[in-house]
Amino acid sequence: MKVGDAEDNSNGQELSLSRGVQRSGGHYCALFAPRDPCLHPEVPTCTRRSVPATQPEQPRGSCRQQVPVAGKLHRGSAATGTTMEFSELIKTATVESVLLSCAGLPAVKGTLCITSHHLLLSSCPGGDAQPGTVELWLLIRNVDAVEKRLAGSSGTITLRCKDLKVLQLEIPGMEECLNIASSIEALSSVDSVMMMYPFFYRPQSLRLEEGWHLFPLERHFQQIASQTSQWRLSHVNQDFTTCPTYPPSVIVPAAVDDDTLRKAARFRHGGRFPILSYYHPKNGTVMLRSSQPLTGPNRKRCREDEMLLGTVLDKGERGFIIDTRSAQAAKQARMTGGGTEPKSSYPQWRRLHRPLERGRPLQESFMKLVEACNDTSATMDRWLSRLESCRWLSHVKAALSTACLAAQCMDREEATVLVHGAEGTDTTLLVTALAQVILDPSCRTLRGFLGLLEREWIEAGHPFHLRCARSASSHARPKQEAPLFLLFLDCVWQLSRQFPFSLEFSERLLLTLFDNAYASAYGTFLCNNEKERCLCKVKENTHSLWAWLNQPEERTKYLNPLYSHNPLVIWPSVEPQSIQLWQGLFFRWIRSSQHLDEAWAEIQRLVESKDPHAKEGVGKRLSRSLSDPAAQTENER
Repeated sequence: MKVGDAEDNSNGQELSLSRGVQRSGGHYCALFAPRDPCLHPEVPTCTRRSVPATQPEQPRGSCRQQVPVAGKLHRGSAATGTTMEFSELIKTATVESVLLSCAGLPAVKGTLCITSHHLLLSSCPGGDAQPGTVELWLLIRNVDAVEKRLAGSSGTITLRCKDLKVLQLEIPGMEECLNIASSIEALSSVDSVMMMYPFFYRPQSLRLEEGWHLFPLERHFQQIASQTSQWRLSHVNQDFTTCPTYPPSVIVPAAVDDDTLRKAARFRHGGRFPILSYYHPKNGTVMLRSSQPLTGPNRKRCREDEMLLGTVLDKGERGFIIDTRSAQAAKQARMTGGGTEPKSSYPQWRRLHRPLERGRPLQESFMKLVEACNDTSATMDRWLSRLESCRWLSHVKAALSTACLAAQCMDREEATVLVHGAEGTDTTLLVTALAQVILDPSCRTLRGFLGLLEREWIEAGHPFHLRCARSASSHARPKQEAPLFLLFLDCVWQLSRQFPFSLEFSERLLLTLFDNAYASAYGTFLCNNEKERCLCKVKENTHSLWAWLNQPEERTKYLNPLYSHNPLVIWPSVEPQSIQLWQGLFFRWIRSSQHLDEAWAEIQRLVESKDPHAKEGVGKRLSRSLSDPAAQTENER
């Protein structure tokens, strides 16, 4: 096998170290727990070198051949230039007799090869495919930290991955060990978006245009327009000059013209003027989102901004501004040009401060939690102490509480809500997206949830490239990294745990999304906003993760077999005893999931048996397995 050709060797997602599989009874079986073929592509290594239908055929050969690293280029840049850029980073392309080990799994010894985007370990000497050969693949972008330890004439490299697994490579030869470590560090640190794997990945089962237009804003607007005429679709940001982090089209009050929007944008941080986030069909209330107003120390005003917010309220009606900063932080922001909406200028609005961490404190909390989870020698008292001190569950509780507040204002108080923090691209989106999952049953379906992610996270301008540049194990000092999207996924998992029948998708989808946000074969989470994605031509040159997930044969793998449509609002418990550690994520590479996988398979079998009492019985047993008393029943309205 030619290593350069390995760049196409993926059936869909980030190649987070999966074992090459051998056919057994007509099925693929993998040593590294088969979480998800989208995350862990199965690379068959039988005699015929056959591959799943979703992968291109791999040529025969040896991974000892020279590495042409770049594979196929599907962009305008010169192939030779790109090849040179990658090849200069690879000091040693192949090493024999490398032993790879991972906690809880048998070690594998073989030939290690490095390409521009992958590590490949083949158990067959020389890398030639033979019957029974095992191949292990790892997307280099998934590497978060490289640690090396030398002992005599050999060395050990520890790879801490962004998906939280930890791998060890025992390499004979001190020079080879240093070269391999240096190569991995260099390749995993490539920051150019257009040099990342999604621009090279070409699965046979997908077309480039698929998935990018599954959730157009126009369709979402039509659903709103069928219920009210008070909103319109504006193209004021068509050229990204009004707001560089908003999409080209936004939903705004019908009574406000584009010129007013442009003036209001100049009064908001980064141009993020108030736009519609959610229309609550039950009572017609709305949720808006924006960034902080630029009132500054002199309490500047903007008539257009006041008019925009006044338009969404009827005479005598009140609205709530949920500020995700503390009152003190908002006051300090005013001294540097930011601030809050003064009561004198916005008399119908009441401000509520619900501080949520978004920067370094949140990143450090994530890092401390992962470090504690990896410490298998800790006593129970020590473990509980570290769990509490990292404060991750406190962040989950705070996020859920704030989202519940926004949902309560709309559903029970029948009041309009505006959510913002400082920049409006982090905790703001966390709250608006979570509130919609709580309020709207359509956002709890698989398709609706993906549409929500597209609308409230990706198009809304969450800076994925900055926030997900590093995961929990990087030795670099946190800069702009922060696991806001992971916090959102954790909160959704808490909802699925408390309401096991109400979400159509399973935990598997949430794990898939987490892995893809940090390292992916798809372009869905690339860049920081729509403007950057347009400049990099992401939609023209990469595949969409949504296209993969929406394939019928893949979609079924992410469905919750217990799902039953629930048209009601779901109100989660946010008591401390109700918030649990997401073990399926934080312990998935530490503890075996075999028993849990078998349990879910049994649930699937019972549900498909058509026994009218099966789902009810399974639900009761599942509820009893949850330690939280609040999860015994669905606390729904």
